Amino acid sequence: MATQNYPSPAAAEGKKADVATMFDTIAPRYDFLNRVLSMGIDKGWRRRVIRMLMDDAPSRVLDVATGTGDLAIAAADAGAKEVIGVDIAEEMLAVGRRKLPGRKLTEKVTLQYGDAEHLPFDDGAFDAATVAFGVRNFENLDAGLKEMERVLRPGGQLIVLEFSQPTAFPIKQGYGFYSRHILPRIGGWLSGDSGAYRYLPDSIAVFPHGEDFLNRMRSAGYSDVSQRRLTFGIASIYSGRAGSK
Repeated sequence: MATQNYPSPAAAEGKKADVATMFDTIAPRYDFLNRVLSMGIDKGWRRRVIRMLMDDAPSRVLDVATGTGDLAIAAADAGAKEVIGVDIAEEMLAVGRRKLPGRKLTEKVTLQYGDAEHLPFDDGAFDAATVAFGVRNFENLDAGLKEMERVLRPGGQLIVLEFSQPTAFPIKQGYGFYSRHILPRIGGWLSGDSGAYRYLPDSIAVFPHGEDFLNRMRSAGYSDVSQRRLTFGIASIYSGRAGSK
């Protein structure tokens, strides 16, 4: 089993390239590992995001940190006319692109390289934006939030699905044990990269969840921000509306 030394999740500089390398390394097993390590619960979380997204009936959707494209594909399947997914990990994008022809989505979904902090799109170009399990990997969280707000039309919705930290006994203690001791072992064994699955719980631990994250969204220009806790607080859906341009 390979052991890579990945950056501190709290690092603010130089993290981006290492994160891209990490996800490129685990890309071939990423989808399988998501199902195994979450026991399939992550699929239900994504369905909740899509229901919230489609309440607005967006025509053009941006999926940031799209990875292998699962959320982008789900948005297109649900009725979005055009979905663009961006990510900094080329191997993850390659896995996602291989899914498109079989689902007849090559005309509706585009998966391309893109940095959340420097999005190659005009102001107000999208009706909605989503991020699933990606914001905690941004090198500069505030810059990424502001950039996504920039490319949303006024009133456009941002929906973020991210891990959070349970607070109730015994879920907090059980989840802590699982994420610190079981998840890295299984993830490392199945992916061949133990470092990536030590990074995961560390990144969750330092991420500003709950009201702290909502305040970061407000500072980036979003209004009507809210949090919906999922599965005893293991994950959360955050949402907000872009301001006027």
